[in-house]
Amino acid sequence: MATTKWAIDPTHSEIGFKVKHMMFTNVSGTFGTYDATITTEDDNFENAVIEFSADINSINTNNADRDNHLKSGDFFDAENHPKLTFKATSFNKDGDDYELTGDLTLRGITKSVKFPAEFSGLMKDPWGNTKAGLNISGKINRKDWGLNWNSALETGGVLVGEEVKLNIELQLIKL
Repeated sequence: MATTKWAIDPTHSEIGFKVKHMMFTNVSGTFGTYDATITTEDDNFENAVIEFSADINSINTNNADRDNHLKSGDFFDAENHPKLTFKATSFNKDGDDYELTGDLTLRGITKSVKFPAEFSGLMKDPWGNTKAGLNISGKINRKDWGLNWNSALETGGVLVGEEVKLNIELQLIKL
């Protein structure tokens, strides 16, 4: 069976996350530099082979001090672990939706994760390129990967939530 290779179109994609700050508001961030290798055997992406990496030094929360803290040993430890990686072990259709399962590595720690995914189908852009859309969402607990830093609040609770919500919007281009 013929395989098709896909690449991320970075101008139409976003690797985003949100974390509770002071227990009541969310801080959002993105990774600006990332890469993926995606191979499919059919047009519905079922059983797609997906490998993804993001450059930790490209983290952006719109605050340079916070970004530098996230890159430090308190969190991602970018000096020793410059990339986060994900390697899919399955991408299966579940009714109208998909489920993406794979190994996520942060700070040198690899854990299996499972995320709901939405495949938006295929479309030709005005220049004749075949595009595909994927939305991947889900939650992880940052402490599972050794991102343990926190600070207690005077009023109770902590500064940084443990749950990280992921929102990944990908527009792929057929190679």
